[in-house]
Amino acid sequence: MPFTTVVARIRRSAMRHPLLIDAALGAVLAAADDRHFEGGPSHGGVWVGILAWAAVGCRRLWPVPTLAIIAVATVATTLRTDAQQPALMIAMVVVVYTVATGLDRLRMWATATAVALPLYVAAVYTSDSSWWAPQNLGVLAWIGLATAIGDASRLRQAYVAEVEERARRAEQTRDGEARRRVVEERIRIARELHDVVSHHIAMINVQAGAARHVLSHQPEAADSALEHIRRASDTVLRELGSVVGVLRQADDLDSGTEPVRGLARFAELLGTSGAAGLHVEHQQLGTIRELPALVDLAAYRILQESLTNAQKHGAGTASVTIRYTAGHVVLEVTNTAGTHGSAGGYGLVGMRERATATGGTLKTERRPDGTFRVRAVLPAPITKDQR
Repeated sequence: MPFTTVVARIRRSAMRHPLLIDAALGAVLAAADDRHFEGGPSHGGVWVGILAWAAVGCRRLWPVPTLAIIAVATVATTLRTDAQQPALMIAMVVVVYTVATGLDRLRMWATATAVALPLYVAAVYTSDSSWWAPQNLGVLAWIGLATAIGDASRLRQAYVAEVEERARRAEQTRDGEARRRVVEERIRIARELHDVVSHHIAMINVQAGAARHVLSHQPEAADSALEHIRRASDTVLRELGSVVGVLRQADDLDSGTEPVRGLARFAELLGTSGAAGLHVEHQQLGTIRELPALVDLAAYRILQESLTNAQKHGAGTASVTIRYTAGHVVLEVTNTAGTHGSAGGYGLVGMRERATATGGTLKTERRPDGTFRVRAVLPAPITKDQR
């Protein structure tokens, strides 16, 4: 088995059972020290080994109390035996490292100083050497090294945790964004289907009623009405096919379906409205120019829905004004004796959403003279090519 595989398995086992690994490490340290106890067995080498084992085994459970106990025991043992005990020193260095990984930097170094100074003084006192003797300074070096490594480990763990938290938040943000886009897409599809179907179904309904009324008395008029029904039905099918074709694409690019045009279909819209019995007066002010695709489609749908409402709830007449300004295209649709205030459905809501989606505004109002007006202002700045 490769060496790296063995190391990886040992590491995974250690992460799953940290307390068991600590107990085993403490046992190895105690067994090794039992033979090399400074001062001989009469000075309690067994108790030193047990204390070292307990300190290493409990360092994760109670790090600060364990450090306090092992520090006091190390100082006391050093003073009593006039020698430093390697097992206690190693155990204390391990515990200092553990404490350093769990405290902030200020408290960590304060704790390390509180532990190192008594040990340093005890080492100087029992060794009868100078303050600058290497064996005495080694106590400070070992404590400082363990503290520095613990601090680095703490910073690394904090960095890894922060990276994981950022990744988790980013994943949540992506999920939330995906859900938001799904909702927006559903609203867009519902609005598009409403705009596509409602206008032509209203025309079909009117023409069907007219055909039924004149079928027995004026067959030629019924034939004309039925022809309008056929054309409107064909238009509905084509536009539904266009919408479904866009939905089936992997992206927003057209793949052979007929593109949805905007105000270029205004004349066709006037024709279907007139065939349904709605007399429309219209005028276009300003220089006609190509509009941004989103604005062009929104303008057409707003006019389509406004005329559909005028036909449903009005008195048979409406006026349309399309005004091109330097930075906008302004749409106004007015019909007489409107009853939009009592009409249900989502037509007005859909028009406002379309206008808002382009960065424009839409207002509806019932005037004192009994007319109902829809006014939309959509952004359409003049490009360099249009100047």
